[in-house]
Amino acid sequence: MEKVICVKDLKREYHKKSGLFKKNKNIVKAVDGISFDVYEGEIFGLLGQNGAGKTTTIKMLTTLLAPTSGQCQVLGYKTFGEEKNIRSKINFIFGGEMGVYRRLSARDNLRYFSNLYLIPANLQKERIDNILELVDLKDRADDLVETYSKGMIQRLQIARGLINDPEILFMDEPTVGLDPVGARMLRDIIRKLKAQGKTVLLTTHNLSEVEELCDRVVIINKGKVIYGGTPEEIKGDSLSLEDAYVKLIEEVSE
Repeated sequence: MEKVICVKDLKREYHKKSGLFKKNKNIVKAVDGISFDVYEGEIFGLLGQNGAGKTTTIKMLTTLLAPTSGQCQVLGYKTFGEEKNIRSKINFIFGGEMGVYRRLSARDNLRYFSNLYLIPANLQKERIDNILELVDLKDRADDLVETYSKGMIQRLQIARGLINDPEILFMDEPTVGLDPVGARMLRDIIRKLKAQGKTVLLTTHNLSEVEELCDRVVIINKGKVIYGGTPEEIKGDSLSLEDAYVKLIEEVSE
């Protein structure tokens, strides 16, 4: 399989002021030398606690944040300096209810984003209909988004993220805050995307999500990769993935 994401010794530091009158400058290492590769067509997970560096990593991969140092390439291009070659070929979905327009219908939202991506008018209708069917919103396509449940809005977020037919879809904790039924529907959609040949990279701290969806995963703790492999490899001889994960976190915290 072809590598579509290559990360090597990637770092991102912030300067934080503290002390009286904010005169002291401290360096915060949000991402501290991580390395991993993602292959075409796989579901790849970044697993870690809140504050581990997952969101900072995904922002660098999606060209929203410049690395401090290290290598960060997507589809063979640098995410900082060659970002114009990447942006039309990827999309980014985040958890929560931001990112779509609540006073528009789902169909009108997708028309709007189609125009932003300069998708020809003769292609828009069929693509929008197909995407709405994929995310199970076709029956509510012309209702205002403000009448949707949280799970429906999150499915519309995925629809928005698919409108430019991206090669790679980045998801930052896509099921956060959803009820079990909504979360299951979202996981089903992610599996359908993999079946269509899409590459999906998602951040999560949900272990059952990792075990159910991910082909491979890296565990990040305090900005560093502490383990990588398939969910079964991480689990090893432990009774559960949760036991193995907690053990790894405790070992690096000692």
